[in-house]
Amino acid sequence: MSKKNKTRQILENIEIIDIAAEGKAIARVSNKVLFVPFVVPGDIVDVVVTKKNKNYLEAKVVNFKKKSDFRIEPFCSHFGVCGGCKWQNLPYEKQLFYKQKQVTDQFERIGKIRVNKTFSIIGSHEITKYRNKLEFTFTNKRWLYEGEEELPNPTDYWGAGFHIPSRFDKVFNVDICYLQNEPSNEIRKSVAEFCKQNLIPFFDLRAHEGYVRNVIIRNTLDEQVMVVICLFCENNIWQEKILSHISEKFPKITSLYFAINPKHNDSLDGISPILYKGAGYLIENLNGLKFKISPKSFFQTNSKQACVLYNKVLEFSGLTGNEIVYDLYSGTGTIGLFLSKQAKKVIGIEFVEDAVNDARENAILNEITNATFFAGDVKEILSQTFIQQNGKPDVIIIDPPRSGIHKEVIETILKILPPKIVYVSCNPATQARDIQMMSEFYNVSLIQPVDMFPHTQHVENITLLILKK
Repeated sequence: MSKKNKTRQILENIEIIDIAAEGKAIARVSNKVLFVPFVVPGDIVDVVVTKKNKNYLEAKVVNFKKKSDFRIEPFCSHFGVCGGCKWQNLPYEKQLFYKQKQVTDQFERIGKIRVNKTFSIIGSHEITKYRNKLEFTFTNKRWLYEGEEELPNPTDYWGAGFHIPSRFDKVFNVDICYLQNEPSNEIRKSVAEFCKQNLIPFFDLRAHEGYVRNVIIRNTLDEQVMVVICLFCENNIWQEKILSHISEKFPKITSLYFAINPKHNDSLDGISPILYKGAGYLIENLNGLKFKISPKSFFQTNSKQACVLYNKVLEFSGLTGNEIVYDLYSGTGTIGLFLSKQAKKVIGIEFVEDAVNDARENAILNEITNATFFAGDVKEILSQTFIQQNGKPDVIIIDPPRSGIHKEVIETILKILPPKIVYVSCNPATQARDIQMMSEFYNVSLIQPVDMFPHTQHVENITLLILKK
């Protein structure tokens, strides 16, 4: 049943039946798919339609008629506003079920691949405080809740937290975030309170003025802590006040940086953070390997599960010590370095030059001499000449961005025809599409989903492809 509420349509007694790959729950209304956030299968709800498309609708809940039997209470007070942990209302075993289902559905629907050799998803031992990096945004016009329209002090409108989903200019103030170990919350709160007390202005995301923009906090398994204070402009007095305060209050900080970012976005691309105090980097230890992490380094944000993921890639590779391994989209070289001690040679290719420099440094740090990393576009570097110079690969590891493998790279791989391909992906949909393009020459041998991000819809998936005989 539906009725109009002014200009918006209200749909009543809608039963939620499934969860989509994007994390929103699904219902069906008049042969259309209806996407609803923050509900779970089994909920019966009234919703207001927020978006109409010829193939689907989007809506948000205005009333619960019946709550699902397996719905649980979210542990975070920001659930429903924050876009970070959308599945807190699902028991963890149900989260794993839907992540596994996501992989199977994408492979069968997009890749036309019958999945009958999938291992059970590997869950995360830690389901809170598992991240090693968080970035908090500071704003002078935070998201206001009902009843907060008139506040006594101008600084009451200031906040430090995360962006509202799909709203670049709206940031809600975080009380406690359960994604990272302390002193993460303590540092964020201390910077915010100190700046309020000293009237050091937070950034205005629309007017592009103010001073304090972001605080980035990274940590390691052995509790090293890096903090980067991102500021909008030069002001030596404010800068020194903030940095000396944080340095004195948190002696556990092992690397304290600041960065001046006058750009219209929060990215540190093209900006060099400046070391204020401590070591210039963190060292993360994984499986006996050391990885140097600087302020701008890319590194898997769940260190413990990264070990699980990389060991599974090593297992799927089936190395004997005689193989040449190509690591495409190699990032900071973590997978390639994991494999290097059981391979004859590892060749990594990565577009981001800073990541390649990190990979080379990490190879030196670990005294690995059989891994070489090249900077550039994979589709341009991976050529017949390159292969003649570096040897034909026995195994290719592929870990591309969410968009998947470039079509020209797939075409080159199909000319090389290595005996094995291990494809690691954070997007099973594009992974299934790419594998379908290689299906004339390769069989899917093994599939292993790994949960890197509890309470989110995201899933990492490893697939072993074997060359057909």
